[in-house]
Amino acid sequence: MKIWTSEHIFSHPWETVTQAVWRKYPNPHNPAVVGTDVIERRVESGVLHTQRLISSQWGLPTWAQKILGADRVCYGYEHSEVNPEKRMMTMRTRNLTFSSTVSMDECLVYAPDPTDPDKTILRQETIITVKGVPLTSYMENYLINSISSNSFKGRDALEFVISKINREVEDLMCSTTEIFTHTKRSIGEITESALRSVDDISTAAKKSVDGLSDAAMKSIDDISCVAKKGIDNFTQPPSNMPRI
Repeated sequence: MKIWTSEHIFSHPWETVTQAVWRKYPNPHNPAVVGTDVIERRVESGVLHTQRLISSQWGLPTWAQKILGADRVCYGYEHSEVNPEKRMMTMRTRNLTFSSTVSMDECLVYAPDPTDPDKTILRQETIITVKGVPLTSYMENYLINSISSNSFKGRDALEFVISKINREVEDLMCSTTEIFTHTKRSIGEITESALRSVDDISTAAKKSVDGLSDAAMKSIDDISCVAKKGIDNFTQPPSNMPRI
């Protein structure tokens, strides 16, 4: 049995890293993983449990293929737990292919860096046990060295996805800003148009009121003039009335 452990710090918050884990594959930086299929997913006591089938290619050398069998797509079972309250993600994987001769148990734990909340620590442990075949120790050492030398591919794959997520967030922010600016401009134009309409209505109303006032004054003057003439005619005696 051989045990390999490592620790890596991502310069990204835990929420961003764990989101990227679900979108990690397929990935050009780690083409060995060819597929992931969700078997079951459930939430218990606020913890997300997910079971997946992982399809990958081990890329065994010729001598290893003669011992384990022809190189082909290999399958692994993965069970993960995401606890948002404790901010911890744990993923455990065990191989199904070649399991009668090779046992590979991997555990990955993602947690916030206690010294910097904007960073995430990945702790990884892999236990390899080879049994029932020749060159057992040599095979275990080969697999451990392969895992160690290829570990950077998984990290690069995750960084690749995180970059995509950050670009998507930036694009979304730009689109939101553009929509807000356009909406603000439209509201400003509508407000300006409404103010102009109010001014036009006010001016027209004032003109109408002024016109009505002038007409009313003219009518009053005309009525007053006619009434005055009537009074004058009533109070002045006719010229042919006989004098007493």
